[in-house]
Amino acid sequence: MELTSGNPWLQTPEPEQERAQTGVDLGNAVTVRELSPQAATVCAPRAADRIPRRSVPRETARLWWLGVHGGAGETTLAQLLEGSWETGHAWPQPDEETTELPHVVLVARTHARGLRAAQLAAIGWASGSVAVQLHGLVLIADAPGRLPKPLRDFAHVVAGGVPCVWRLPWVEAWRLGDPVCAQTAPHAVTEVLDDLRACCLTAPYTTPTP
Repeated sequence: MELTSGNPWLQTPEPEQERAQTGVDLGNAVTVRELSPQAATVCAPRAADRIPRRSVPRETARLWWLGVHGGAGETTLAQLLEGSWETGHAWPQPDEETTELPHVVLVARTHARGLRAAQLAAIGWASGSVAVQLHGLVLIADAPGRLPKPLRDFAHVVAGGVPCVWRLPWVEAWRLGDPVCAQTAPHAVTEVLDDLRACCLTAPYTTPTP
């Protein structure tokens, strides 16, 4: 499917522009890739809305999940994808001996609070105030069934601020206490994991700009 949208987060008014957005249907999950805003064209969030930072050594993880709010689901993703780890709700920053940017994927639930937190995190990244290589955002369903239209529209706006969006469906078995395991995960989940693995774990490291 082809979707187009302007970037509503630009700091100064710009002529209306169309951006190609490609969605790959993965059953109940969807991967969306689109052009993200350029660094420094967006104002950083106010201090109260900024995600904290913490120093991490390069060897700790190949990919970092940043849950942008409590209960986002980053622990579940760390269990599902080898080579990844959760950040503890903070931007991972290179330590003094590291010369490569951490690879990061944001994680949020699809309720209003989660989408707003994801938007603020994306704004912080787009402002150029954090030194990471952001691959995108995983949106995890906060309830079974289809999202209400206001949340679908909000999710579309949030998707316009990150390079890629992956959507994971509601998994009732995990809610009931079944083990979180990639080998027994629903097909829609394993397809998204495969795409995340190919996109993020094989990407080359980027050296921070002096």
